[in-house]
Amino acid sequence: MAKILVTGGAGFIGSHVPDLFIEQGFETVVVDNFSSGRASSLNPRAKVYEMDIRDARLREIFEAEQPDFVSHHAAQIDVRRSVAQPLFDADINILGSLNVIECAKEFGVKRFIYISSGGAAYGEPQYVPCDEAHPINPICQYGASKHAVEHYLFMYYANYGMKYTVLRYANVFGPRQDPNGEAGVVAIFTGKMMAGEPTIINGDGEQTRDFVYVSDCAQANYLAATVDREPAIYNIGWGAPTSINQIFSALAQTTGYTLAANYGPAKVGETRHIYLDASKARKELGWTPAVNLEEGMKKTVAYFKTLERGA
Repeated sequence: MAKILVTGGAGFIGSHVPDLFIEQGFETVVVDNFSSGRASSLNPRAKVYEMDIRDARLREIFEAEQPDFVSHHAAQIDVRRSVAQPLFDADINILGSLNVIECAKEFGVKRFIYISSGGAAYGEPQYVPCDEAHPINPICQYGASKHAVEHYLFMYYANYGMKYTVLRYANVFGPRQDPNGEAGVVAIFTGKMMAGEPTIINGDGEQTRDFVYVSDCAQANYLAATVDREPAIYNIGWGAPTSINQIFSALAQTTGYTLAANYGPAKVGETRHIYLDASKARKELGWTPAVNLEEGMKKTVAYFKTLERGA
């Protein structure tokens, strides 16, 4: 039985990955420090280690478990915090990732799946949709730290033969996303609307993003592990722009929210318009997103309603 180790496997996106791999018959190990991940999101069939990816003892987990694959989701994901605390951001996203990569190299991991940014790394696009060849010019520290690791992976392949796949996610949404966090507009809006509280849109709301449902990201991880190809980088997105105002309107309709949106100042370091060309993932991995935005928002709202009922 093949084994995968998922860092950040108790987090919003990361927790959906063990679910799919376990369903597909993989032995699954989760490493998470629970700074933002939740025990309630964990698959009960996953073996769990509570540890920060920067911890030198991570090597002991690799030695004990000998994983075939690594899916590296653990990260500092808040763009605004990366701007305010760039050293903290780099410590986790670069040095923490290097610790995981070093362990993977030492213990002969067959493929390292790295979760990068399909929005922040490109910066303000020179053209849309952005393909993987688009220039990398991040305008926030988060985008820079996430992209830096892609270069390390290339070096580890060139020097040590460690195969890897980079998945550059678009804006991921769906169940288990934190409605009280700084990232994840669908979850934040849903939480506010269901509580009947004022909902704030940063800037004029005409900024656009590419939204991809979380289960589609899990599927991309599964294909990255099971389709044996040379190391490559893939955009993972729906391939269509949606404005924040459109998200607000659709969620208001779905939740029955009747208050008008409040508008606040735009946030420093956030891209104005972006969406991704994911045709390379379709051609080479056989990946296609299955859940569109409307269906995904309905599933997300239904999940939050279940939580609210205490089910």
